[in-house]
Amino acid sequence: MTDIGEQIGALPMHWDKKGNLQVLMVTSRDTGRWVMPKGWLMDGKKPWAAAEIEALEEAGAVGHIGKEIIGTFHYDKGLDDGTNLPCRVDVYPMIVDKLKRRWKERNERTRHWFTPKAAAKRVQEPELAEMLLSLVDKPQKQPVIKQLLKKAG
Repeated sequence: MTDIGEQIGALPMHWDKKGNLQVLMVTSRDTGRWVMPKGWLMDGKKPWAAAEIEALEEAGAVGHIGKEIIGTFHYDKGLDDGTNLPCRVDVYPMIVDKLKRRWKERNERTRHWFTPKAAAKRVQEPELAEMLLSLVDKPQKQPVIKQLLKKAG
């Protein structure tokens, strides 16, 4: 049986002045490809709390995180020994209140706001692209986001 790594991710989002949804993506440290803030589960932390910490450390994003996942995607994580570990990432939506100017990994990553469609074109994982494209039409109607907006508002 193959081991599968279980990771959590945050999908930081906000609405611009015109009311269009934007998602915050960061570059990965190794290949520089566009990804969302993600990482391993943390001892003693709920999965969504760990995702919130990743968003802060990797993107400097501060806001409200949802406790329900918005979706899941799979990818192969390159390990230090040169092997790949298949990983499943549970993604939690996050409404961003502010971006910090100084954050932990600011010298290792680039962050950028994209429309969901533009972000979907830039990611390598098909399931992640699909998840992003599902936000193109009426994202605030999705139950998970609707619930989060009530809390954040």
